[in-house]
Amino acid sequence: MSATHAPKKVVLAYSGGLDTSIILKWLQTEYGCEVVTFTADLGQGEELDPARRKAEMLGIAPENIYIEDLREEFVRDFVFPMFRANALYEGLYLLGTSIARPLISKRLVEIAAETGADAVAHGATGKGNDQVRFELSAYALNPDIKVIAPWREWDLTSRTKLLEFAELNQIPIAKDKRGEAPFSVDANLLHTSSEGKVLENPAEEAPDFVLQRVVPVEQAPDQPEMVEITFERGDAVAINGQAMSPATILTRLNELGGKHGIGVLDLVENRFVGMKSRGSYETPGGTILLEAHRGIEQITLDSGAGHLKDSIMPRYAELIYNGFWFAPEREMLQALIDKSQEHVSGTVRVKLYKGAARTVARWSDYSLYSEAHVTFEDDAGAYDQKDAAGFIRLNALRLKLLAARNRRLKG
Repeated sequence: MSATHAPKKVVLAYSGGLDTSIILKWLQTEYGCEVVTFTADLGQGEELDPARRKAEMLGIAPENIYIEDLREEFVRDFVFPMFRANALYEGLYLLGTSIARPLISKRLVEIAAETGADAVAHGATGKGNDQVRFELSAYALNPDIKVIAPWREWDLTSRTKLLEFAELNQIPIAKDKRGEAPFSVDANLLHTSSEGKVLENPAEEAPDFVLQRVVPVEQAPDQPEMVEITFERGDAVAINGQAMSPATILTRLNELGGKHGIGVLDLVENRFVGMKSRGSYETPGGTILLEAHRGIEQITLDSGAGHLKDSIMPRYAELIYNGFWFAPEREMLQALIDKSQEHVSGTVRVKLYKGAARTVARWSDYSLYSEAHVTFEDDAGAYDQKDAAGFIRLNALRLKLLAARNRRLKG
């Protein structure tokens, strides 16, 4: 970036860790600009006060330090809408990292507007998906914003150079940061993601010490546990009859799922930037929530609506994974999904046991299930089995015509 286009004030997504502290100092020294730090509590389970103290130590004025608890907004406005779709990327991944990025970008852009900043900055590398997610979201919300990605610009290309820069600028380095970390972790209320180092070879099983919030399944309780989840219009609203806020529900389901070894995924996925990567994901509460949501849809969602919804799900999940949360096509699909959830209300009982969450019962005032129609006993005229003969003949007509033609051609 040329001096004439250098930013005057930058809002930095700041964790308080070594890498973003180096980025903070680099922005100050490289551009001579004012820096505003933004630290979001998305339920990552870390104390945020150290981030404030670190920012102050690096010369950031108190009024330029933003630390916000976004857990409720995260679950209510991002996680829950996504779960109405039963979204899974490549059939397996519950999109825990992907869904957090648009919220962080939204607040970066809003804080930039509030503080008169002309740029935002993030700590994502040039190899991953997060740079795409941060920047597509930022540009969708403010087409004029500058986005600075130091990992794509600076010459601190090795761990040694990073540590040298930190020492030169008197940035404290924790002892455990001197050597290479065994793997990198990203966490929020929906999941924990572990990548790199000991996980890079997909032919090697991930060691148990990688697990952050889920016990190894071998150590899970030998007794199953039941949990009842109540839904209204597709969103969970209560656990075991107790009404709770969105973030509280996910927190409680995380505790239950973690205890029973539920929600561990070892995945080699296709990144949007073109390469494959291997990660270990822990989504205990989300795994239970997906199972329960599927369970309530089984009795409240019409087959045509449900099958259409399932057919668009891979596209919807890919949009989120690739960073298009604020794109019109995601919002269009969301409108369709939300329409389908009008009567997705009721309660599901899920059995938790040794790594599995399994629906065992479900009931709803909006149920489409008719025992009278499916009973093996006398259905008292609810369904005339003779009707099925004409139904089959009509559906078989084209198959019979095809078979007759093929037999004629062979003859």
